[in-house]
Amino acid sequence: MVLYGILKPPAVAVMRLLFRLEPRGREHVPMTGPVLLAANHVSVLDPPLVGGAAPRELHFMAKEELFRIPLFGRLIAGLNAHPVKRDGSDSRALKAAIRLLAEGHAMLVFPEGTRGVEGRLGEGKAGAGMLAVMSGAPVVPVFVSGSARALPPGQAVPRPAKIRVTFGPALHFKGKGEGDRKDRYREASAEIMRAIAQVRDAEGAGDRASTPDPTAESASATRKTDS
Repeated sequence: MVLYGILKPPAVAVMRLLFRLEPRGREHVPMTGPVLLAANHVSVLDPPLVGGAAPRELHFMAKEELFRIPLFGRLIAGLNAHPVKRDGSDSRALKAAIRLLAEGHAMLVFPEGTRGVEGRLGEGKAGAGMLAVMSGAPVVPVFVSGSARALPPGQAVPRPAKIRVTFGPALHFKGKGEGDRKDRYREASAEIMRAIAQVRDAEGAGDRASTPDPTAESASATRKTDS
């Protein structure tokens, strides 16, 4: 939408200034065609952060209560948000999401369904797996780190903090699995959460590999002194 394109550049500039936003693995996000971005969720900042880090325009679901807030509801609707009921299944929201993917859009979902704790992952709800299986769209796992430090639950004003958004290799579920559909959806959601965990763990391993080991440096210095 027009509003999304207008607001994204200044929003990203603010994110880089305030949060030192660092996108990683953007090459894993297809630039055309349908794609489902599945991310962990620890802060209300996560949707705009993933949207700012992603290389293409995103659609996302938001609880329907937000659309009742004057002006704010119209704003998020103009930024590609679509209402969803959080108490139980919402067939209307599911159909809207499948339609958007069928039209070739990119959609952001949070498989855990609610906010969790920084660095930890909860159990994925069956809804994300259902959407992945029914749409057949590739699923890109996403791990957001640092957003809960920037805006913890209960805090109204964000504070400066380093935030990283990492995209992993896509998963494909079209035609996968046999037997009970609900089991397939649960299995797909579990696989998505495992992929998000792999992105998190790979990011942590990369950070450790790039950080000098002070113990090793001290030992090296001692050897040079002894020689």
